[in-house]
Amino acid sequence: MSETYSDKEDYGGDPGVRWMLAYQAGDESAFDKIVEEYSTMVWSLLTRFLGHRAVREDLVQDAFMRVVRARDRYKPSARFSTWLYRIVYNLAVNETQRRRSLVSLDQPLGGEEGPSSLGELQVSEGGEPSAELEREDVVSAVRLAIDALPEAQRMALILAKYHDTPYAEIAVVLDSSEKAIKSLIHRARENLREQLAPFLQRERGGAA
Repeated sequence: MSETYSDKEDYGGDPGVRWMLAYQAGDESAFDKIVEEYSTMVWSLLTRFLGHRAVREDLVQDAFMRVVRARDRYKPSARFSTWLYRIVYNLAVNETQRRRSLVSLDQPLGGEEGPSSLGELQVSEGGEPSAELEREDVVSAVRLAIDALPEAQRMALILAKYHDTPYAEIAVVLDSSEKAIKSLIHRARENLREQLAPFLQRERGGAA
């Protein structure tokens, strides 16, 4: 993992780092505090990256099992959340690749709900989106467009937009540089704009 970010700061004041070091020193209750504090964050990140898959619950457990296994060798080279994001990212990528190997190419790689492609969004008999479905269709389109991004772009965008993670920390998560992360997020946003152009036009009252 890149040390560019971790070399700059002392993380002794980070609660997660303190708990992990206490756990490393033999305080079993410190692990309970870690789970209580970060389990919602892990669940949220997995949901945004993978969609609403039943496997998320297992992956949350796997993430904290990796924390347990890293107990003896842990070193506070970043905020604890950043270190944990890296674990979750690796699990999410592994799950994405596992699922890709199991499903046929015409099936969605996103969550277990929602249409499988932008072309399968629900429409009325006349071929136009019904008023009650239009908003749901746009939301589904956004999620499908995010699902279609390469894994690194997807994670970088999710961390920046939904978890307010600084670019320097995202660089640690993705083992990259801050400059590369800025470029990665820019490309992700450009890809989303291209995928969602028909829906943006519809929202503005333009042609579908």
